[in-house]
Amino acid sequence: MKGNNNILLLVLLICCGISFSQSSRQQQLEEQRQQLRQEIEQMKKLRTDTKLKERSLLDEVEAINAQISTRENLIRITNQQANLLTREINVNFKKLDAFRKELQHLKEDYAKMIAKSYKSNSRQSRIMFLLSSSNFMQAYKRLQYMKQYNKHRKEQADNIVKQTEELKILNTDLANQKKSKELLVVQNRKEQEKLLSEKKQQQELMATIRKKSGVYSKQIKKKERQASAIDKAIEKLIREAIAKANKKAGKKVTNKGSATTFALTAEAKLVADNFTANKGKLPWPVGTGRVTKKFGPQPHPTLPNIKINSSGVELETRAGERARAIFEGEVIAIQKLRGAGRLVQIRHGNFITTYYNIENITVKEGDQVRTKQEIGEVRVNPATGRAIMKFLIYQNAKRLNPQHWIYRM
Repeated sequence: MKGNNNILLLVLLICCGISFSQSSRQQQLEEQRQQLRQEIEQMKKLRTDTKLKERSLLDEVEAINAQISTRENLIRITNQQANLLTREINVNFKKLDAFRKELQHLKEDYAKMIAKSYKSNSRQSRIMFLLSSSNFMQAYKRLQYMKQYNKHRKEQADNIVKQTEELKILNTDLANQKKSKELLVVQNRKEQEKLLSEKKQQQELMATIRKKSGVYSKQIKKKERQASAIDKAIEKLIREAIAKANKKAGKKVTNKGSATTFALTAEAKLVADNFTANKGKLPWPVGTGRVTKKFGPQPHPTLPNIKINSSGVELETRAGERARAIFEGEVIAIQKLRGAGRLVQIRHGNFITTYYNIENITVKEGDQVRTKQEIGEVRVNPATGRAIMKFLIYQNAKRLNPQHWIYRM
């Protein structure tokens, strides 16, 4: 019996360890799923808003592409939840089987004890059992044996009651897990249907665009020229900031706009070293959002035969979301670019981060900011209803890929 108890304990410890880790993962997945559902609802609201009548077809395709991508993520997360529940149910079935076997052993042992006790009582009374002892020590030992036997019998009875209750709880947990899984399966089926509907809309929009691909190609190229002009303006600001900092540090520069490397003081070098040490661990420049355009050259998401280039990353977030500094530093520029929104630039040693398309700015030039300090609000484009911020990282005058620096971007 002791061996069986040890085996049961080992099984339960393993199962409980697995169950705890799976429950923790289940909670994480549920949080992700709820976040994705909120994002989809926000996207739907933006797409159906009556103010968005001026939205171009390209913007509409980008919006539905984003919604499809988010819904596919939602379906993937829900599938993971359902699979995890299946594993949890299997673990609980093993626990249930172990409990049942142990309960059966307890009942069998208890039945033997009762039978033995009955036979003992029927042959002779307890007093006669004690009086028949050959000496005092034997009588004492028999008395202790009777006490231990009665105690053990009571413990067995208590264990049976306890195991029976645990079986009931486990059966209830299993029933709840099965209901949760069934609900997830139903929800996933509905999301699949919505996804098919969205993909149908996407195909219809793409068919319209393909008919006028020449017109839309010109629109895309025009946007690329505008983006290139903004990049040049940003880089001009960076060169001017380097020249200004170097002049202050006593380093000679030939011309205000030609400096490309910061002359670092000991303090600035420490900030730069700390920034470098946090590569891949820096926080997102918005509390919630997703990457809609990656860094570097890439095919256009709607017309892939057209190549576009991005000097940073574009992050779509919800209306009213606040932009925040990714690291401690000094605000060196707040500018309204011609034909574009406002930007904030923050220096971190010889690194500069740029947050573009910001309004309601809450910092000013010369301010020292801390990590995750809010600097303004991401502007919502009134024509598209989308809140998109462009985020760039430079080391001196060299562009860097933000996705290599920001945690899980």
